[in-house]
Amino acid sequence: MKYAIYGAGSLGTVLGAYLSEAGEEIELVNRNAAHVEALRKNGAIITGTVQKTIPVKALYPEEMRGPYRIILLMTKQLSNRETVSFLKPLLAPDGVLVTLQNGLPEPEIAEIIGQDRTIGCVVEWGATMTAPGCCQLTSDPAGLSFHMGRMEGVRDEIFAEVRALLEKMCPVIVEDNLMGARWSKLLINATFSGLGTVMGGLFGDVSETPKARKIAIRCMKECIDTGRAAGVTFAPVQGKNITALFDWHTPVKRFFGECLLPIAMKKHRLIEPSMLQDLKKHKPCEVEAINGVICAWGKKLRVPTPINDQIVEIIHREERGELPLAASNLDLISIR
Repeated sequence: MKYAIYGAGSLGTVLGAYLSEAGEEIELVNRNAAHVEALRKNGAIITGTVQKTIPVKALYPEEMRGPYRIILLMTKQLSNRETVSFLKPLLAPDGVLVTLQNGLPEPEIAEIIGQDRTIGCVVEWGATMTAPGCCQLTSDPAGLSFHMGRMEGVRDEIFAEVRALLEKMCPVIVEDNLMGARWSKLLINATFSGLGTVMGGLFGDVSETPKARKIAIRCMKECIDTGRAAGVTFAPVQGKNITALFDWHTPVKRFFGECLLPIAMKKHRLIEPSMLQDLKKHKPCEVEAINGVICAWGKKLRVPTPINDQIVEIIHREERGELPLAASNLDLISIR
């Protein structure tokens, strides 16, 4: 079977290395010439919580030759309509597109290629590209997992094939409640990627800085309230009921949630937000597909989202070069 990872940046390179090491025929596709050439010359060099160098097959998008049975989509959502339209004719007639992106990308993708060809997957680990061809796995190997679900009409056979493919790297939890899993990951990303980008730091900087924790627990509450207003039942994250842990209605429960944050993020404290990685490269980031989604749903459902509104505004100011990537930006966030 022929498989591809489209958008093999930090996460995609790590995943591609694991799948290649397991003997899968997987193509790592990226537009970054320096990265592609380094992968071709040296293989994928994975550092951080593991150390390995794996030969991989790296391509530019124009070198792709279908049909592909499975395409794993790992680009930013900024140009999803254009990207998915490009990939559609490269899929085999019975092929599927698996989105491992942040936010809530499945509905738009399904509009283009059909619900029966759309699978969603939440990535429960992090990585950072440190140089062309070299990526750092920033999560504890014991804490790696995928949470995967499908839209209506996806065949059991191809769904099982995708699961078996991803299990070559780490455990895959099948989610009957795909949107619940998506909203749970959105809560994590909005809080730790959003605030990490605001303060120019890692997930651990958010969970271990007292002022950031006070903001984080309020950010989580906004996401929980908005999701519930949208009719979402949040899915567990790595076996933990995050709404039971981090929903609060009293100052005591809020303080308890703040104290839990460093424990909850212990295995992922070294993750550098992908949005922050983009800003450091002077590239636009996908804050509108993360915190912006919560703001948009909150406005639609009349749920106040002042913390997420401020996070979006600050990150856009960082994007325009009006603010440094610094912890002092936390002072710009007003909390009740």
